[in-house]
Amino acid sequence: MLSLSDPRARLRGLFPGLLLAVTIAVAARFLSDHYAAPAMLFALLIGMAFNFMADHERTSEGVVFASKSLLRLGIVLLGARITLGDITSIGASGLITVAGLMALTIGFGFLCAKLFSRGWRFAILTGGAVAICGASAALALAAVIPGNDKSDRDVLFTIVAVTTLSTIAMIVYPVLFALAGLSDAQSGFLIGATVHDVAQVVGAGYSISTEAGDMATIVKLLRVTLLPVVLIAVALSTMRRDSGLSQLRLPLFVIGFGVVTLVNSTGLIPAAVAAAAVNASSWLLVIAISALGVRTNMQAMLDLGWRHVAVIVLETLFLLGLAWAAIATGIAGV
Repeated sequence: MLSLSDPRARLRGLFPGLLLAVTIAVAARFLSDHYAAPAMLFALLIGMAFNFMADHERTSEGVVFASKSLLRLGIVLLGARITLGDITSIGASGLITVAGLMALTIGFGFLCAKLFSRGWRFAILTGGAVAICGASAALALAAVIPGNDKSDRDVLFTIVAVTTLSTIAMIVYPVLFALAGLSDAQSGFLIGATVHDVAQVVGAGYSISTEAGDMATIVKLLRVTLLPVVLIAVALSTMRRDSGLSQLRLPLFVIGFGVVTLVNSTGLIPAAVAAAAVNASSWLLVIAISALGVRTNMQAMLDLGWRHVAVIVLETLFLLGLAWAAIATGIAGV
């Protein structure tokens, strides 16, 4: 039987590691606000500097809790950002186009992984991060994919890679699309359909025009909305073959994400509450990434080699090429 002192003992065990992760997250957000760079990237880099605390007896328990439990809670609250109205506003052709781009990109990830001798877990992780919503998708997928001894390392690499590529795209894509003579609506669609992280989508879209920014945001939110569909598909496809459907248990955070999204779509969640939930989700994800950074050995990251980089760069270019073809042929409807 548990005594009343057990929760207090549990909290005392978690507190030092949680405090470390929260402190890193606060520093990352401060630097992000002052230097206009992604908070997640700062959180990773600062966290890696504290890798020596990962296995310390006082901090290890809290760091693991932050990197797993707080991560799942952050993903659940992420559903407050999305409504079904965001999906319908883009039209049937846009919806089909975006869903098709995502599916083909994830499929291409398996081809790239095989070409460069990477595993199927890495294919799902990078393909999903590129196709859906960058670092947030990488974290969500990592919580569904059965882990191995390379999982944490691959997750951190994916987050660093998609965040870096998103930042480059935020600067390069508006210039590239302007030189190509694309309309604001077309440019917005391409930015929303191809840039990995939400913040960089917003920055790139509104740097062109309000029309481009609105289009980019809607398309990007559509990609985020499809995240639970991909999570369910991955959970189904990676369950043990001998377990049978009767043994299938979807992760609670996936169910929670879907429920929050549906409830938010009905308008039952007040705007102020939804905004607070999205802000809390942002903080929880940064804290989780800070903890993942602490748990990551930099030397192990450097040992990954050029093949990891090649996979995610090719996936990014593949998605851009597909989306541009959809614009050129009129399939996207913009």
